[in-house]
Amino acid sequence: MNRRRTLTALAATSTVLLACTQARAAHGGPGPGPGAEGDRRPLAGLRVLLSNDDSMQMARPNASDGKGLYEVRRALCAAGADVVVMAPWANQSGAGTSATSAGALTVQRRDALPAGYAGDCSGAPGGGAVYGVCKGAAPCGPSTPSATPADTVRLATRGALAAKAGWKDGPDLVVAGSNYGPNVASVVNESGTVGAALAAIDEGVPAVALNSSYDPAVTDSLEVADHTYRRTAEFGAGFIAGLRQRDLLTTEYVVNVNYPHHVPGQRPRGTVWTSVGTQKLVEPRYTAHGDTFTIGGRLCAADSPDCRPESKRRPDFALLQRGYVTVTPVGPDRTHTGPETRPLERFVRGGGH
Repeated sequence: MNRRRTLTALAATSTVLLACTQARAAHGGPGPGPGAEGDRRPLAGLRVLLSNDDSMQMARPNASDGKGLYEVRRALCAAGADVVVMAPWANQSGAGTSATSAGALTVQRRDALPAGYAGDCSGAPGGGAVYGVCKGAAPCGPSTPSATPADTVRLATRGALAAKAGWKDGPDLVVAGSNYGPNVASVVNESGTVGAALAAIDEGVPAVALNSSYDPAVTDSLEVADHTYRRTAEFGAGFIAGLRQRDLLTTEYVVNVNYPHHVPGQRPRGTVWTSVGTQKLVEPRYTAHGDTFTIGGRLCAADSPDCRPESKRRPDFALLQRGYVTVTPVGPDRTHTGPETRPLERFVRGGGH
């Protein structure tokens, strides 16, 4: 089966799971827990470590600091997965693959979950436990520095899940997200969501990154609609079920999924296999105040001389903007192999002088 046909089949699986999830919710709950006799849910028995880069707080007015994570937790548990959340204590957007190399990290369980999400994983063996991870040896507080997304995955797979959840041999899958906004083109390089997923495959665990797109009609701020978070999560759970069924969960690369914004009641135009674009999407700005610089930025204008244009024919961002779900393999190998490296290669092979 070729990649296009595989994606079509996986998208169909996602649609079927969405209908089942909605029907199950209408009858009052997720049904029997994973591993229960007769449980035929598509993710039954799958142990999932869920993380992100937005944090597990969900305390901001627009819920940009974790709503996507709680929607994914709900959808995965409804599909039968046993989910444990270990996520940054505070927002770590843009952290990429950065990790803490010394000191201590504290794993702190959250008892009171955001309204509407408390009972989502009540039937799962681990009860859908949610932990925040901060830096230092003291309890996490309002001003405590947060662990990075990569920290949370490395810590979880190298001891914290065994200590807190009893998973002695680690999770079967790491899911990162869903992110507040898409991770496409140049943004992939700095994404903490993708960074968490890359840390997972580095630790030998398959990983999927899920991302929810902004509403392009809102120009004075960047907002992800509630229904986009939910649709991303439901699609993602179905997509992961398809990957599992076809034995496509791998540690060779991260599966990076971006779900488009659309109005309620509409559906994406389809699911496409694509590549990370070369376009620069965000223009950083630094404003001087003596020796201090305030960090800011804005979305790149199409004609901005400071923003690199797109060089690919069908990149992820362009297809996402057209209303497609984009699926992109993101690997850890950063070796550039294009023909433009040949002059440098000849120079080096000639002795470098």
